[in-house]
Amino acid sequence: MKHLFARFATKISEWAGKPVIFILALVAVIIWAALGPVFDYSETWQLVINTGTTIITFLMVFVLQNAQTRDTRAIQAKLNEIILTSHAENRFIGIENLDEEELKRLDELVAKAAKGRGETEACLISEAANATSPSKKTEAGKRSANVKASKQKQRPLEKS
Repeated sequence: MKHLFARFATKISEWAGKPVIFILALVAVIIWAALGPVFDYSETWQLVINTGTTIITFLMVFVLQNAQTRDTRAIQAKLNEIILTSHAENRFIGIENLDEEELKRLDELVAKAAKGRGETEACLISEAANATSPSKKTEAGKRSANVKASKQKQRPLEKS
């Protein structure tokens, strides 16, 4: 039963996302609107579109949620495999199960690590440039002073 619904949900999701289906839905609404004067804009005329759209929307929520959940799980499995086979830290596997506060804290830690890594790489590059020639030392010093000044200007924005 699970596999049958999964296949059904996938096919309906693919089908519902096609432009021709949107056009058919638009045509149905236009026909319904054009029939308004014929039915004197009665309550029954309004009830037809309201009931139809409500039923379709209600059912599509479950179908699309099923397809999206499976897609998300597949993406997580792929990302976990990439993490395991790369130099990335294994502690990131399964973080999708953390609560909102834990995810925010982890995001802050990763941002700090990325910022620190960028500064370290900039220092290594400037040290290599300084080692090549004395005239480049003054240029590298000026550039690092400019980088420090721009980072000081950015820090108040990053805290907000």
